[in-house]
This record gives sequence, C-alpha cells and structure tokens, in this order.
Amino acid sequence: MALEALSSNELLNFIIYDSISAAPYSCNDSSDTTSLLPQENVGGCSSMARLNHPPVVVETTQKPQDLAVQSRKKRRRRPKVCKNKEEAETQRMTHITVERNRRKQMNEHLAVLRSLMPESYVQRGDQASIVGGAIEFVKDLEHVLQSLEAKKFSLLQHAATAENGGANHNTNDSIKVLTNNPFAQFFSYPQFSCSNLPNKYTSQNKAAIADIEVTLIETHANIRILSRRRIRQHSKIVSAFQTMFLSILHLNVTTLDPLVLYSISAKVEDGCQLNSADEIAGAVHRMLRIIEEEVILCCQS
Repeated sequence: MALEALSSNELLNFIIYDSISAAPYSCNDSSDTTSLLPQENVGGCSSMARLNHPPVVVETTQKPQDLAVQSRKKRRRRPKVCKNKEEAETQRMTHITVERNRRKQMNEHLAVLRSLMPESYVQRGDQASIVGGAIEFVKDLEHVLQSLEAKKFSLLQHAATAENGGANHNTNDSIKVLTNNPFAQFFSYPQFSCSNLPNKYTSQNKAAIADIEVTLIETHANIRILSRRRIRQHSKIVSAFQTMFLSILHLNVTTLDPLVLYSISAKVEDGCQLNSADEIAGAVHRMLRIIEEEVILCCQS
C-alpha cells in the first residue's frame, strides 16, 4: 500500500542503488538520484520507460586498496621481465657463437684428415665419408705395421740361424716365435695371456690358450687375438662371432708360423648377451678352446 502511494518518480528513486556500496539512496533527495541515470534516460523519456528499465546492481569482490596493491606489483615485475629477455638473448647469442666456432674447428680438422689420406679412401667430401675413410685407412696401416713386424722377426730369425750353421732351423724358429712374442706391442693389457704379456687376471695365465685383448666403447669392440694356427680356425671364428651377435666390421689377419694374429673391429648387436669387455674376452677364449678341442679330436680320429 505504501508503494502505491508513491509517485512514479519517487518509486524510481527508491529502486536505484549505489554502484559501489549497493545501498539504496534516500527517497527524499530526488536531484542526486536522477543525476546517476544515463543522459539519454534523463531527458525526454516518460516515467513508464524509466520504470521498465531493469535495476542496475554492480557487485565488486575486490576493494580499491587491493587493486592498487596489484597494480604496484605488476609495475615492479616489468623491469625483471625485461632483464630476463636480455639474459635470454645474451645466452642465445653466446650459444650461436660457440656452435659456429665448433663447426669451424670441425671442418678444419676434417680438411686436415682428408689431406692425410689417399684419394681412394674418400669418395665424397661429406663428414661421414671422410670419417669412414679414415677408419679404413687406419685399419690398413695397422695391418701393414703388423705384417712388417712379422717380416722383421722372420729376417732376424734367418740371420741368427745362418750364424749358427742352420741346424734345426724350423724347430728353433718355432720356439723363438713362441717365447719371444713379435706382436707384443699390439697388446696393452690383455684379459688373457699365454705368453709373457701382463694381463688383468694372473690366475688365467696358466689356463689361457691365446692372448686376448678386448676394448669396448659403447657398442663397438676392438678385439685382438694371438693364438696358434688351427685348421679352419678363421671361418669358425667368423661363424662364432655371428652366433654371439657380434657383427665384424673389419678383420686383419697376420700369420707368422706357428702363430696368427687377428685384429677384429666388431659391433655389438641388440641381441648380444655380452655387456662388458671382460665378458666378450671370456666368450672368445671359450670359443678358441672349443676350436682347439675339435682339432685334437680330429687328429685322434
């Protein structure tokens, strides 16, 4: 009943709220309330249009003080962001410079390496071809050195035999080869040794039937074997390596009766159960022992 007694203007003033505190204005002050209305609604509009306009209620969850604090925090973070951008740019430029110098040095080394090799070892000028050709060249040089050592030892034996009058020539040569290892310089620290070479396990000297040294770097193994020559030993070694999932990449064979030196570069495949150089050396030694037992059985039969 009280609302019906109010005029239209007074009823409109009654429902207008403050935008910040949401408290209703006093109904007695009509001049202040009309000033809060939009300009297009104040003049030229009927009282019914004003009544049909929905009430405007604004809710705020943050106080003006909190907004001021947040604005100050944002202003403080801006210099830090700029500093981080500068540091990131500096690091990026440093990384680019280091990478450029590394590539320049690598290209210079590859050019020197290519110049040291015959042209037949390098078919193309890319990095992979140069490195692959260098591996082949080093392996061939190693084989040449081993062959020269064998020839040198043979010449010394013949000279010594000639001085002694040539008595028991073959027997003395075999004994000297077995006692004085001509390939000792190619073994650094073998896992197995049947000669006077120092090895990792002194208890294996008596049981060893060959000098075996294995070095393993990641999945590539370098294997040197010095043993007596056996019938079909070469083919049996290749077959045994395939059984052990060791792919032979390079193989050099140097003979000096009654010994033979194998220099093998192999890759360890995924199915290989040998995880260390000592395990590979042990497997090779077992393989050579089996070959020797087969030779003995063939001779007895």
